Amino acid sequence: MVAPVTKRVLITIKAPPNPSKKYLETNCCAGVDLDSGQLIRLYPIPFRLLDDAKKFPKYSIIRVVCYKPLRDKRIESYKVDQDSIEILDYLDTKQNWMKRKEIVLPTLSPSFCKIIQDVKINKSLGVFKPCNVQFSAKKISLRDQAKQEVPYRQYWLFDKQLKPLEQIPFMFYYKFKCFNLPSCPGHALSIHDWEITQSYRRWRYRYKSQELLLQKIKERWLNRMCSEKNDMYFFVGNMKRFHDQFMVLGVFYPKK
Repeated sequence: MVAPVTKRVLITIKAPPNPSKKYLETNCCAGVDLDSGQLIRLYPIPFRLLDDAKKFPKYSIIRVVCYKPLRDKRIESYKVDQDSIEILDYLDTKQNWMKRKEIVLPTLSPSFCKIIQDVKINKSLGVFKPCNVQFSAKKISLRDQAKQEVPYRQYWLFDKQLKPLEQIPFMFYYKFKCFNLPSCPGHALSIHDWEITQSYRRWRYRYKSQELLLQKIKERWLNRMCSEKNDMYFFVGNMKRFHDQFMVLGVFYPKK
């Protein structure tokens, strides 16, 4: 049995929920371990099933009991005792994100190219500065909705069934190069952030045409977040089963 440890973590990433036969639905969250200054992944967190007092927004500081998993060899990965989650603080954007920058910027990697190289030592999370950023949306085939809803039909909470999240018919991508690295060949990564999927679900009622909806999403995730006025960085992480497959998990974008 792996001994549990208590950690204080600044949450910077919340991935979209995934249906789970064991947990009904889980989220992967990540951030910075405040005691070590290192990046950390916390899972499985069934966020929508948590008590309201435990539902932390991004850039919350939480205290949580966790332990190293036996099957996940990635350095940053920890399994969570969800009942132990306690929200300690929230870091706002005052003084141009000063409180957040003091914690996030010391974790920077020189480039995404370097993050890929570090996979061989089981590192799986990173923060880096991109440049020449482009944004795109690609229509995808949805999974069988009935199969997606099986875990939800089998699980009841206080005699009420948790409503399955509607699938999003698009994948969103960033294409970029590593900042200040002439040898970078360029990269294209999917965006795996709960915020962008929730924005699609909410905004489709506000913007009636799909073309306008996708335009508004692009305006937010490219023109606003990746503006030349911002000192912008990407949070990235890989998959447990496929260590060479990375995704953009979030954007850090204080003003220059």
